[in-house]
Amino acid sequence: MFDFHKNHKLLVSTAFLGFAILSTVIAIMPAMKLQEVQPLPGMEEMSQEELKGLQIYVSENCMACHTQQVRNIEMDQVWGQRPSLASDYFYSKQRLDLWRQSPSLLGSERTGPDLTEVGKRQPGKEWHLLHLFNPRIVVKESIMPGYPWLFEEKSPAMVTKKDIIVPVATELLKNPDHKLVAKPEALALVTYLQSLSQTNLGAELSPGFIPSTRNKSDDKSDNISSELDGLQLYSETCSACHQPRGEGITGAFPPLAASEIVNDPDPNILIQIILSGYDARAEFGVMPAFGDILNDEEIAAIATHERSNWGNNASEVTAEQVAEIRKFIQNQ
Repeated sequence: MFDFHKNHKLLVSTAFLGFAILSTVIAIMPAMKLQEVQPLPGMEEMSQEELKGLQIYVSENCMACHTQQVRNIEMDQVWGQRPSLASDYFYSKQRLDLWRQSPSLLGSERTGPDLTEVGKRQPGKEWHLLHLFNPRIVVKESIMPGYPWLFEEKSPAMVTKKDIIVPVATELLKNPDHKLVAKPEALALVTYLQSLSQTNLGAELSPGFIPSTRNKSDDKSDNISSELDGLQLYSETCSACHQPRGEGITGAFPPLAASEIVNDPDPNILIQIILSGYDARAEFGVMPAFGDILNDEEIAAIATHERSNWGNNASEVTAEQVAEIRKFIQNQ
């Protein structure tokens, strides 16, 4: 016993036994427990394109700056409709092969915003492509690095019908007479990002958030003006594309300041665009529909904010007007 440190066979055997015990307790048993997790009801299996995008997300180490976990505290409610569950990661946690487990997507840093529901917050493909190429195009204050290697510049003669052209300003290109085309890797990554959205469990089944203990006596009244509501909703929903002052992005997203549609005395067209999206102008990106994301009051507040700012001077939009247009669209 006293020569334990001199007996190399005993030392190696003891070290191996300790390694085996720790590996079983720390790695193997939790992995076996993980296999008991089942997908949530109504949860869609990831497509091959989304899985390819997931692999690119991992290879580019996006989880170093972005999380995909909504904690059960009130401050995280901005990132998702409910706290995250183990089953939310069922399809993204499938094994890569017999020996390899897919890396954790939870992340531990929020240098960038949480991506749990980025597909719902930013459903447009053009926005994501611009953001990946040069984040400062759509978010001027962003510190995120660009990923130009996911794109290539092509001369107009080399561009095919299958190519997805990214609408960037010519001064951002090495060859101003070329077009910026998204590589398959960029398109797959965007497809994956667009798919990120929590499965709706309903109010009865969804786990709740732990209320904040902060003093709420100084909170604003619930009867705040529609202008204040509209500003907040616009900032959260629309400003990434149309920009905080409604100037838009040339070649990508149209300006709202001095827009004929926004300033039209009849707001019906504007309401329809917000509800159903818009894809009728080739020079701009596709606007996704927000009818399933925002309620009538929220859409009315956003439209009112757009029609009364940046030099615009049009009448207020009411929730009743939005409800009427929504009903008209549903009956078509």
